[in-house]
Amino acid sequence: MSIINLGTYPPKQCGIAHFSSDLRHSLENRRQVLIAAVSDQEYKYKYGTEVVININQQTRQDYIRAATYINQSNSIDLVVIQHEYGIYGGVDGEYILDFVKILHKPYIIITHTVLPRPLEHQKNILQTLCRYSSAVVCMTNNSALLLQDIYGIQAQKINIIGHGVPEFKPQPSSLLKQKYHLTDKQVISTFGLIGPGKGLELGIEAIGKLTADYKDIIFLILGQTHPMLQRQEGERYREMLIAKVEELNIYDQVIFVNHHLSDEELGEYLYLTDIYLSPYPNMEQAVSGTLTFAVGCGRAIVSTPYAHARELLADNRGLLSAGPDPEQLATLMRSILDDPELKETLQRNAYAIGKTMTWPQTGVRYDNLIKNLLQDYQVESEKVNYAGLQALN
Repeated sequence: MSIINLGTYPPKQCGIAHFSSDLRHSLENRRQVLIAAVSDQEYKYKYGTEVVININQQTRQDYIRAATYINQSNSIDLVVIQHEYGIYGGVDGEYILDFVKILHKPYIIITHTVLPRPLEHQKNILQTLCRYSSAVVCMTNNSALLLQDIYGIQAQKINIIGHGVPEFKPQPSSLLKQKYHLTDKQVISTFGLIGPGKGLELGIEAIGKLTADYKDIIFLILGQTHPMLQRQEGERYREMLIAKVEELNIYDQVIFVNHHLSDEELGEYLYLTDIYLSPYPNMEQAVSGTLTFAVGCGRAIVSTPYAHARELLADNRGLLSAGPDPEQLATLMRSILDDPELKETLQRNAYAIGKTMTWPQTGVRYDNLIKNLLQDYQVESEKVNYAGLQALN
């Protein structure tokens, strides 16, 4: 049985492209996973052979051609659609509706953003996608409640499968710090594609409130500017962050690691991290892959109280501020810096859940869902065929 994943895909650099690749690798030992890649016009991507469909994001006809190709394929049994409003063409990504309305194969929707206060058009798009789907996947309990209460999706159609985490190799912090020339430093880090909405200015301001008392702290801002943002406005956001670092006179305590990190490199940076900082300013942030990775590595985490953080860091798996406030973030980081036992407790509690979230385990959950859907679809198809034969007789 083969499936096809629809969404962005490497070498495009974005969270959903990374997710699509990880999902494929987690399933490829169980079933063939083909890719329908959504490409923007600004870049030319050299895809692997697994990409059998290339959809130009803003070309409406491409979505119809993709659905027609899948309908006519005898080797594709099911479609997995990664949903995020910004990756598809049209207003709020509405071109994806052209795809599903003529698709004859069963499909799963994986919801990466479930807005608690959607615009009417945004609500209609997600409602339509879910209505025609065979199953809906969300990554948090909060998103599941929103899908039911705001979007009217039936509870029995909703499946909660958490964001997967790469199998990072645990390594001693002291050796990694030596490798990266950070020996005797207390390392605070954050990572991801850089752009407004990540709250990095809040993190820098919080670090600025600590440096007078903690001369040995280093704040690592890991990752490059989001390629689409960079094309639109260059490095304006990063330059604003650098200016803030200089204004606070903490340029010796802040290091920008300005390139795309491999999973191996990211794992090393996470395991040398003493405190992971997640300063998102949007309290409605539904899912954060970066936060999930930090939990997967069992880091001591300080975060603003956005939706995913409130759920993932419950039960003393991390410390939450009352809001997007640098002073509160600094106070929480100070409590960890002053208390090694608290740090160890947070690390232990985070790792206890993090070890259940690796991609091999997440892949099993997706595989079981796919298997059950295909069995149900086959049974229904046989019923329809039997009813047709009875009518002919």
